[in-house]
Amino acid sequence: MSLSIQKVAVLGAGVMGSGIAAQLANAGVPVLLLDMLAPKLPPEAPKAARNAIALGALQRLAKSSPPQLASRAAAELIETGNFEDDLEALSSCDWVIEAVKEDLGVKRSLFAHIEAVAGKQTIISSNTSGLSISAMLEGRSDDFKRHFLVTHFFNPVRYMKLLELVRGEDTLDEVVELVQRFGELRLGKGIVFGKDTTNFIANRIGVYAMMRTMRDMARFELNRPEEIDAIFGVPMGRPKSAVFRTADVVGLDTLLHVAQNCYDALSHDEEREIFDAPVFMRRMLDKGLLGEKSGSGFYAKKGKEILSLDLSSMEYGPRQQVSFESVHAVRKLQEPGARIATLLRGQDNAARLAESSTLATLAYAARRIPEISDDLVNIDRGMRWGFGWELGPFEIWDAIGVAWGVERMKSLGIEVPAWVEQMLATGRKRFYELEGAQLSQYQPIERTVGTVAENPRQLSVATLRRQAEPIHRNRSASLWDLGDGALLLELTSKMNAIDNDTVAMINQAIDIAERDFETLVIGNDTENFSAGANLMGLLGAASQGMWSEIETLLIGFQAVNQRLRYSSIPTVAAVAGRALGGGCELLMGANTVQAALESYVGLVELGVGVIPGGGGNLQLLRNLYGQHTQDNSFDPTPFVRKAFMTIAMAKVAGSAEEAKELGYFAPDTRVTMNRDFVISDAKSRGLDWARSYIAPRSRGLRLPGRSGKASIDAMLYDMQLNGVISEHDRLIGGKLATVLTGGDCSGTSLVSEERLLELEREAFLSLCGEPKTQARMKHMLETGKALRN
Repeated sequence: MSLSIQKVAVLGAGVMGSGIAAQLANAGVPVLLLDMLAPKLPPEAPKAARNAIALGALQRLAKSSPPQLASRAAAELIETGNFEDDLEALSSCDWVIEAVKEDLGVKRSLFAHIEAVAGKQTIISSNTSGLSISAMLEGRSDDFKRHFLVTHFFNPVRYMKLLELVRGEDTLDEVVELVQRFGELRLGKGIVFGKDTTNFIANRIGVYAMMRTMRDMARFELNRPEEIDAIFGVPMGRPKSAVFRTADVVGLDTLLHVAQNCYDALSHDEEREIFDAPVFMRRMLDKGLLGEKSGSGFYAKKGKEILSLDLSSMEYGPRQQVSFESVHAVRKLQEPGARIATLLRGQDNAARLAESSTLATLAYAARRIPEISDDLVNIDRGMRWGFGWELGPFEIWDAIGVAWGVERMKSLGIEVPAWVEQMLATGRKRFYELEGAQLSQYQPIERTVGTVAENPRQLSVATLRRQAEPIHRNRSASLWDLGDGALLLELTSKMNAIDNDTVAMINQAIDIAERDFETLVIGNDTENFSAGANLMGLLGAASQGMWSEIETLLIGFQAVNQRLRYSSIPTVAAVAGRALGGGCELLMGANTVQAALESYVGLVELGVGVIPGGGGNLQLLRNLYGQHTQDNSFDPTPFVRKAFMTIAMAKVAGSAEEAKELGYFAPDTRVTMNRDFVISDAKSRGLDWARSYIAPRSRGLRLPGRSGKASIDAMLYDMQLNGVISEHDRLIGGKLATVLTGGDCSGTSLVSEERLLELEREAFLSLCGEPKTQARMKHMLETGKALRN
C-alpha cells in the first residue's frame, strides 16, 4: 500500500475548518470545503444558494484579519459544496478532515456518511480538541479505524505553528508518518504527538496555566486584567496578549468549553478544580462578554480608547497605569530564561503571583508524564508552538534552576513529581544538556538520557553555534561554514539593522565565498530578517550635516548589493519574518530568494521621509521588468507606475506570495512553508545552482524619462489638491518619480544601472536635508509610527 495526499476535503466551514482549508490552499493543495445545506431553501434553489454556508466562509476568508489566505490566487484552489449534494466527491480526495462542532453524536453520524463514500485508503481525521478517539469511532469498520487519527490544528491556522497528531489503537504507522511529513513540509507545521487524553497536550497545560493564574491573582491583591497581562506577557516569555487578552482573542466561550471539558472528564486529576471557571468568568458568559467575537470581553474598545473590565463590578473603565518593580527589573533582559528567573525571585506581589502560578504549572506539566506524553520535548514544543511561549515548561525549569524550583515548590506546598527528585539524585541538574553538538533530554519513564531528535532539514545558527565558532565576526554580522561548500552570512546587530559593519562583513563574505566556497547564503534564526537601515545613526548624521558620511554609506550599501547580484558564485537570501527598507534591499540584491511563507517585505522608506537608498528602486524595476529591460517594443510605463505606487504607498507584502506579486521577490523565488527549513533550502538551492551557474550581466533599463515624470507629477498635483497627500509627500513623490523614470532622458535610450543608483543617491541625500524629513525620522524613533507633515 502506498498513500499520498494530492487533494483534501474539509468538512465544516466554521472558523477552524475554513482556516484549515485556507492553509491547504496556501500550500498549493486543492481543497473541497463542505458544510451544511443552507436552511429554508426551495427544492429548485440554485447551487450557489445551496452552498451559501461554505461560500460565505470563503468570502470571509478573503476579508479576514489577519489574512488567512497568503494570496488572492490561493482562494481559487478552494471549491465549495454542501453535505447533501457533494459528499460523493470525497471519493476523489486522499484526506478528509472533519471540523464540525464538538458534539460526539454529530461526529459519529458524519463519519458514517464519510465511510459510505470515501475510498478504503482515504485518510480520515478529526480536528477535535479533546473527544475520545474510541468513542468517535464506535461502529466504524476496521479499514476506517486503520486510516483514522486526530489532527488538532490551532487557531488562526495559518499563523499558529502547532499541529497535534493523536493516533488511535488501530491507526497504521504509514498513515501517521504521511500526515506528519505532509504537515511539517507542506503545511509548515510543528508536529507534536499526543495521546488520546482530554485536550491532548497544549490545551491541557496552557489552559491550566491560564486558569491557575486567574484563580490565584486575588490572593496577591491583584484584580485587574491589565495588571496580570503586564506580568505574564513578554516579561514571562509569553506573547504580549498574556492571559486576559489571549482569552479575548480565543473567545471566552471557547476557553471555558476547553476548561469545562477538562473538569468533566478528568475526575482523576489531582487539580481538577483549577478547571472550574471562576465566578467572574461565568458572569461574563451570561452577559455575552466573549471577547473580540462579541466586541467586548476583558477589554473593550470605546472610540480610540481601550477599556478594561472591573472583575468585581462587571463595569468597564479606563485601563490603569501598571508598574511593578519586579517587572521593571527585567525589561532590558534579552534572554527569556533570564527574564523569568529574575522576575520569579522578585519581592513584590507581581513576582509572588508569577512564582506561585509558574511553579504550579511546571509541576503540573511534570506530573502529566506519562499521562499525556512520554517525554519532555512534546510538552515543551506544544507550549511554544501552540501558545507562543518562548520557552516550554521544562525549558523554563532549567532556566530558573531545577533544584531551586523543587525547593520553592515544596515551600509553597506544590506537589513535586518523584521522577524530578530522582533525576536530581542521580547528579543530573538539568532536563536538557548540551553534550558536544547534540542536545540531550532526560527520559522520565526510562530514567535514562536520550537525544532530542531534530529533522535533518532543520539547519540553524543555534546548531552551528553548538558545533563551532564563526569564521569571522564583527559587531553586526558573522560568517559560518554551512558545510558542503556553502557559506552563511548571519546578521547580528540589534533588529539586524544595516550599518557600516554589516556592509563590511558582506564584502568580506563575498571575497571569502568567491575564493573558498560554492555559494553564499544570507539568513538568520531570529524572528525577523532585518528591520532595515540604522535610522538613529542616519538621523544623527543628517542633523549634523554629515553629508559625505551619508553618501559614503549609500555608495557602500549600493555597491555591496550590486556585488551580491553579480558575484561569480550564486548568492541566496534565506528570508523569514520582516525585511523592511534596507533589509528588503539586501535580500533583493541576492541572485535569488528562498523565503518562508511568513515573510513580510517592503520598501517603507517613505514613512520616514526618504526614498530607498540602497538600490531598492533599481531592484524593484529589475524584478518587475524581468527579461524585457532592453526590448525596443516594451512599454515600461505601467511597470514604472506600479513600482512608484508600491514604494510611495510603502506597501508591505503580507506573505512571500504577495511579495512576488508586488515585485519585491523575483518570479523565480521559491517558498518554504516551514520556516525552520529556510536556511537548509537556501543552501541546497545555491549548491544546486552552483553546478551550472553563469553570473548575470549588468543591463540598462528602458525608462519613460521626462514624459513619464510629467505624468506622475500631474497625479501628485491632483492628490495634493484634493488633500490626499501633503506638500512634503508631493516633494518626496516627485524625487521618487525622477529616479524611477530615469531622470532627464528621452525615453528611447537605455538608462544604465549606475545612472539609476546615482539618481537614487542624489534624491536620498537631498531629502535627508529636509527639516520635515528629519521630523519624520525623529517621530518614528520616538513613537514607532509614521508622521504626516
